[in-house]
Formats: sequence, structure tokens, C-alpha cells
Amino acid sequence: IFEKENGPDPNVHEEEEKKAVTSEGKLHSSRILRIENINENNLNFLYNCTVAGEGGTDTKSFILVKKADMADIPGHIFTRGMIIAILILVAVVCFVIVGVIYRVDLVLFYRHLMGKDETLTDGKTYDAFVSYLKECRPENGEEYTFAVETLPRVLEKHFGYQLCIFERDVMPGGAVVDEIHSLIQKSRRLIIVLSKSYMSSEVRYELESGLHEALVERKIKIILIEFTPVGDFTFLPQSLTLLKSHRVLKWKADKSLSYNSRFWKNLLYLMPAKTVKPGGDESEMLPVLPEP
Repeated sequence: IFEKENGPDPNVHEEEEKKAVTSEGKLHSSRILRIENINENNLNFLYNCTVAGEGGTDTKSFILVKKADMADIPGHIFTRGMIIAILILVAVVCFVIVGVIYRVDLVLFYRHLMGKDETLTDGKTYDAFVSYLKECRPENGEEYTFAVETLPRVLEKHFGYQLCIFERDVMPGGAVVDEIHSLIQKSRRLIIVLSKSYMSSEVRYELESGLHEALVERKIKIILIEFTPVGDFTFLPQSLTLLKSHRVLKWKADKSLSYNSRFWKNLLYLMPAKTVKPGGDESEMLPVLPEP
């Protein structure tokens, strides 16, 4: 017997009863009830299904409800979700852009905050070997001063690094080639001060030895500094030209004088992380150098 709370429902049809005997010898009877042409009038009413047999009767009740459609999201919830998704996307894009623009500043801040030091257990003596044109001639006087005076003044006295400058740190009389190779092996970075006259015979071995350590042994990283505008780098070995395509620090005269300028920040970023106590005021300016 199948009926609605308020009486029989014409939309309910009973199929023919099916009987079967189970393996245990019991009679099993079933009948499928179909409710057709469902509309709003059939919803939220109590339906009773009664089964009568030799063992008595049993009644079960149920109510038809409309199945929730996941696509039918309320407009305000959908709008709110879209706004949140767009805000999250914008925040991620802004975070990536800020990370790219201020990557150097963020890395330097992280090093300072965490006290990171890469120089404690590598067995190296110097933080950087400085390679530059050794001849102090009128056309390269500022470049020479930058290499032997400005770099040590900033990196050593202000930021606490230890540089290796051949003319200053090596006693004359030794085997120059062997000394250069040994000093480069003891250095964590090779700083090359580029100029059109750089590829002289005096620095060629420094360059070849440094490139071997960087590209073959992978024991040193090269930092290229363009002190004067070079423009055409065809005078450099092809391997160094490939390194040049990654990054070249350009000295910009008065714009680079401040210890807090972009030039020095980029140079510190390329130098090994080291726990140092900077000396002097960070806003202090370098003595004005002649513009290259």
C-alpha cells in the first residue's frame, strides 16, 4: 500500500509484484513503486509505504525534497567568491613583482636577519680576487684607482670583506703565474674590472685561471664590473661573454657614491654571504671620483 499523507497519489504507480525463493527456502517478494511527473506539489509531503504479510505489517515514511544543484550557487556567494579569488590572484602577482624588483634588498635583509655566513667552512682565505688593468696610465687612471682604492675602502673597511689585490698582497720576486693561480684558488669570487684595455698580457692569465675555476672546476663565481662604458664586448673570450650575458654591474659615477646605492647593493648580493659589522654611517658617501 503506497499513499500520500492526504490520500492516494495518481502519480504513484506500482509495478507487478515479483516473487523469488531464497537459498534458505524463504519467499522473497518485491514490488517497484514509481513516482512520475514530479512537480513542486509533490515536494515536502509525507509519503507512507506499508508492507503487510504473515508476520504482520510495517510502515515506512519519507518526504520528497528537491535535490540540491551545485550549479545553483546563490548570486551573492558566487560574487563574493569571485572577488576573493581575484584579490588573491592580484596579491600573488603583486608579491611576485615586488619580489623581482626588490630581490636584492630582500636577500640582503634575509642575510642580515638570519646572520647567514657562507665563509666559515669552505677553507678559502679571500672573499674576492680583484682582476684589473695593472698599468696606471692617464686613460685608465680612474679605473686603477677604483680597483686598488675604492673597492678595498668599501668592501673591506665598510662591509668587512677580505680582498686579494695582487700588487698589495703579494711580495715581489715570486713566480707570478703560480702565485696568481694559488690566490684565485683561495678566493670565493673573482671580481673583474672591465675596460677596453683589460685584455693585456698581464691580466690574461688571471682571466684564464679564473674562467677555469668558474666554468670547469665550479669553485669560484665571477663578478663583472663595467667601470667605463665598453659597448662592444667582442674583445673578451667567448666563455666570459656568456657570463657577461647574465649580469654586469655598471659603475655610474656620482649615482654609485653612496654606500647604500644600487651598485653596492648589487655587488654585496653577488658577494658571499658573510656575518660582518659594517663600519661607519651607511649614508656616508665615497669621495667624489672623476666621472669616467
